[in-house]
Amino acid sequence: MIKHVIFDFDGTIADSKEVFISAWNSMADKHNFKRINLKELDALRKMTIRERSEKLNFPLYKMPLIIPVFYKRYQQTIQDIQIFPQMKNVLDVLNERGIQTAIISSNSEDNITTFLVRNEIKGVTNIFCSSRIFGKDTLIRRYLKQNNLKSEEVIYVGDEQRDIIACKKAGIKVIWVGWGYDAVEVVKAAKPDYKVYEPNDILRIV
Repeated sequence: MIKHVIFDFDGTIADSKEVFISAWNSMADKHNFKRINLKELDALRKMTIRERSEKLNFPLYKMPLIIPVFYKRYQQTIQDIQIFPQMKNVLDVLNERGIQTAIISSNSEDNITTFLVRNEIKGVTNIFCSSRIFGKDTLIRRYLKQNNLKSEEVIYVGDEQRDIIACKKAGIKVIWVGWGYDAVEVVKAAKPDYKVYEPNDILRIV
């Protein structure tokens, strides 16, 4: 029986694509990265993180240095970030059913908290953040331990290949959502337990 649902944030709950592009482009010239335009987004969604890093001239080893700067710029435009349609209903219904919800993200806790308050989302009980782009499995294991949960009592909801890989390592099931950053062409090899294209399908699976 599922007792807890862990959500990714960007691309799963928050529609932050345009803000992401704006924040990225604000740093691109300074750091010699390739700028992104909105028309390129569909093509980028079909690439792995490493393929994107090559296309955008962004060495992955620079990630720990760039992420804090990136999310500071992200914070300046957070009022422009919208919640995906139906996702507030999903979170509210889970809360009404007594199912605990949490967020694990590489975004900052301040950004996520600001977003949740603005959208009147009150049921999220824990927020775990890390500047590491990979390694969410460590945070998932910590969450299980802190809440004394068995792996079958938890399910993760995310939009990226790295989310699926982390869940496989941590031994929990994962729902991939089709409205986020990674297209199905990228994630299918990682074999998510479930694929959904409408937020309310999350409720059906849980």
